[in-house]
Amino acid sequence: MSTTAAHGLRPARTPAAPGPGPMPDGILRALDITIGHRVMGLLAGDYRSSSPGAGTELMQIRPYVAGDDVRQIDWNVTARTGEPHVRVHVAERVLTTWLVLDLSPSMHFGTADRRKADVAEGVALAVGHIATRRGNRLGIMSFGLEHASIVPPGQGRAGMIGLLEAVRRQPVPEGQGGPTLGETIRRVNRLSARSNLVVVVSDFRGPRDWERPLVELAGRHPVLAAEVRDPREQELPNVGELWLVDPETGRQLRVDTAKKRLRERFAAAAAAERAEVAATIVRTGARHVVLGTRGDWLRTFATFLLQKGDRR
Repeated sequence: MSTTAAHGLRPARTPAAPGPGPMPDGILRALDITIGHRVMGLLAGDYRSSSPGAGTELMQIRPYVAGDDVRQIDWNVTARTGEPHVRVHVAERVLTTWLVLDLSPSMHFGTADRRKADVAEGVALAVGHIATRRGNRLGIMSFGLEHASIVPPGQGRAGMIGLLEAVRRQPVPEGQGGPTLGETIRRVNRLSARSNLVVVVSDFRGPRDWERPLVELAGRHPVLAAEVRDPREQELPNVGELWLVDPETGRQLRVDTAKKRLRERFAAAAAAERAEVAATIVRTGARHVVLGTRGDWLRTFATFLLQKGDRR
């Protein structure tokens, strides 16, 4: 997909949802080159088969049609539906990238140039631009809403369209529910029988059930964890009495931000908590980058990929 096409797929913006901001063609091209060189062996899929075949990774389950290999019948689905279904796999010569996208309530917070959800959308667009080149496939799995959402791996423009539709059709959530990040990572690991690139885009807030699943995932696949932060999560402004609300749980707390000591304690605790999250991600074997809602997140993302080679 061309960078022009990627731009054309982005929707109109509103003040409440300003979007990821400028995504210059030059930086997208740099990402293209950077990922192609740094994730060696994965983008070799650019020169491989682009059709379904006798691979090990599930692409879809569909109704049986005359001529299908009866050995591919999925008997569990067949029994549930009362109609024969077959399993279709991605050919081994195709690269599949999985995008794990956080759509939980906390991602709709933003006090700077945009919301965390807007940055996440931008990362998804940038990754999708690279991941769908020359017949390679992009699959999306989201979490944080009442029901999990999955877009099976798709090629080229179809994969990008599936990605954008998955992002755009999600309403602003009102409360925590559905699968957690840890549960979603486990599901991706089950669906990925061979080595794929996995990109996790989240603020890594909420339940800390993701460490062990991320260790297991990073043991089998190259994993990039893109953590999205907002500056107001790290420090309190001096605005007098203020109600703080946890978007994940709805818990409220009234504080007096005029107290310097309170602001200092809040900043120290927030910094320590984020440092612990960063250290945990690194221990799992995943690569970790922090992107903010203020400034040029895309340049930060591109610079990170350029400066840090793949450790695997």
